[in-house]
Amino acid sequence: MVNWDSQEEIEKDALVFTKFMHAILGLYVWEWFTSLGFDWDFIRGKRKFRWPLIFYFAGRYCLLIALIGIAIALDTTSPVNCQALYTFNQLTGQSTIGFASMNLAIRTMAVWSQKRYIVIPLVIVILGHWSLILQGIQLTATFVPGQGCAIISTKTTILSATFIYTMVFDLLVTVLTAYKLLFDTRGVQRTSLVNMIWGDGLIYFLIAIVSNAVATAFMLLNLNPVMSILFNVPSATASTIVACRVVRRLTTFSPSGAEVFSSSGQHSGARFPAGGNRPVMSAVSVGGRRTKTEGVHVQMETFTIAEGESDRELDSSTKGSPLNPLPEDIEAQRY
Repeated sequence: MVNWDSQEEIEKDALVFTKFMHAILGLYVWEWFTSLGFDWDFIRGKRKFRWPLIFYFAGRYCLLIALIGIAIALDTTSPVNCQALYTFNQLTGQSTIGFASMNLAIRTMAVWSQKRYIVIPLVIVILGHWSLILQGIQLTATFVPGQGCAIISTKTTILSATFIYTMVFDLLVTVLTAYKLLFDTRGVQRTSLVNMIWGDGLIYFLIAIVSNAVATAFMLLNLNPVMSILFNVPSATASTIVACRVVRRLTTFSPSGAEVFSSSGQHSGARFPAGGNRPVMSAVSVGGRRTKTEGVHVQMETFTIAEGESDRELDSSTKGSPLNPLPEDIEAQRY
């Protein structure tokens, strides 16, 4: 029987924790670097910045900063304020969990066309989530000469409550998305955009629920101060990676043709070049006038075709004209 509270076991677990955190840092730096081109597109103005991306960038870089801070805390041999450093690391690390769930919630709000009876409850749930996250500074650390920063004690009550709340939150938004996309009695068109939104959301939920459940289990077991928080960082990392990939996939989505998702079951489309079509959730212009549609659809410049001409292939000589708009003529709104 392992004596988890023995000094020998704690030191062994601390060594495992150190190596594990460095591996997680390496994994996330690779993920961050390979997707850096997406961020750079906004800096150079190639992509238009939309307000929901605030939470994407906040979560992405909070986790990077937290992992670097953890590496510093684990590797430093010079005297530092370990309590302040770990407080900062835990605050930024916990925040990434909140941002990941917010990214999923924003997609759900958009799928429901910003209906107040969906948005208001989700905003209240988000505020409750952050009220727990900001109380999650529940560990004590000190500097040990010749060893560096060491975790002395952890209080897992608030931390475990935060992870349980996160799992319930993610389940709620997944169920709301599933109902709207799969079970809405008014009917929806099964476009590639709808399939992607549902598939990505389900993958995010499964990965987040498993990683959060493992972290919560070890916190509730409370074997020792190190083992109690061993899987907190991997859980936040997994959720953030998947949430960021979900946002990037939706932002860069380009169907083979115009697609419309409407909760009323209406579907419209025209033959447009693949480059430049983008998913949006707003009003769409039809025949020169703007009409409201619910859900996710592609918005672009539209035109009127006489009856019998709708199936005619567009002539290549009209490139750049209203009948064959260039990619830059198509409005690209992500949320």
